[in-house]
Formats: sequence, structure tokens, C-alpha cells
Amino acid sequence: MTDFWPWLSLAGLGAFHGVNPAMGWLFAVALGLHRQSSRIVWLSLLPIAAGHAAAIAVVLTAFMAFGTVVDLRSLKLFAAALILGLAGYYAFYGHRHRVRVGMRTGMAGLALWSFLMATGHGAGLMLVPAVLGLCLADQSATIPLGSSLPISLAAVALHAVATLAVTAAVALVVIEWLGLAVLRSAWINFDLIWTLALVATGVILVVA
Repeated sequence: MTDFWPWLSLAGLGAFHGVNPAMGWLFAVALGLHRQSSRIVWLSLLPIAAGHAAAIAVVLTAFMAFGTVVDLRSLKLFAAALILGLAGYYAFYGHRHRVRVGMRTGMAGLALWSFLMATGHGAGLMLVPAVLGLCLADQSATIPLGSSLPISLAAVALHAVATLAVTAAVALVVIEWLGLAVLRSAWINFDLIWTLALVATGVILVVA
């Protein structure tokens, strides 16, 4: 049963990323409206999801590689320092420094935008505790590379599928029923929620 919760957290974080407009659905909807094509909305979701998954895969690959030669406690503290540092930056400076891509961008540009946005938000870092828990189920001192690779790939796949599914669902609801005007009266401060989630994740890594 304990192995179930890391997978659930991976899917839950994917769902949160899917709901967050900064992670892609708002850009996809705006792009479709700008080009007056609902087909563009659905096509744009694929490179957005691919860029998000790639950003997470890069972070997890780096941590799994370090984990094969560094003891678990040091790895956790290093991850916590990065996460808390990112949370501190956002707490003091906000999320103003966005990656700007114009409405004329193509699919490759969308993928690059998504990759940079996910990297800048620390999306991959948030998955580190769950993946570490799965890779170290046998309480090893360091991460066994042979078993960590398939687990990391499965984690990226599950998270990416959850993100894509929720992103598509939100985009569908907004473009077909609600419209962008609803954002003026129903806006949620996802940046604050994400900053608090970063802090919570960093603290968990320190005390775990």
C-alpha cells in the first residue's frame, strides 16, 4: 500500500500542472482563438505535454545519476536546497519572468516554451521525493541504476499523461462553454499555491 501513494502523488501533481494556466492550456486556447481554429488548440497540447515531460525527465535523470554515487541523505538535502531556494526566489520576486513566445510560433516553439516553463517552475524537482521513494523501496543507501531507470520513465509517463488529460479537459471546458471571460471573475492564484507547494516539498525532504 505504501508504494501506491508515490504514484498517486505523481498523477496528482500532473493534474495540478494541467489545471495551472501557466503550464499550457491558456496558451493553447489563446493560440486557437488567435488563429480561429479549434484544431490548433488540440494540436498544440501535444508539444506542450512533450516539452513538460522532457523538462521533468532531464531533472529526474540528473538526480538518479547523482543518486548512484551520493548517499540518500545528501541527495535529499541537495534537492531540498534547490526547491526551497526556488520557493524563496518566487516569494520575493514573484513569477514575473515569463518565457515569452509569440502567437506565430510553431509546434517546436511550443515544445521549447513548455520545456523552459516547466524547468523554471521546478516541476521536475517536485517529483523527486516521490521517485526517490519508489527507487529506494528496499532502503538502499544509494539508488540502484538498473531499477531506477524504468521507474523514472514510468513516473515521467504517468505524470505526463495526467498533465495532458487535465490540460485537454480544461481547454475543452474553457473554449466550448466558459470562454476566457470567466477568468476575470474566477481567477485562482496558482503561483502562490505552487510556491507553498515548493516549500512543503522542501521541508518534507529535510525532515524525512
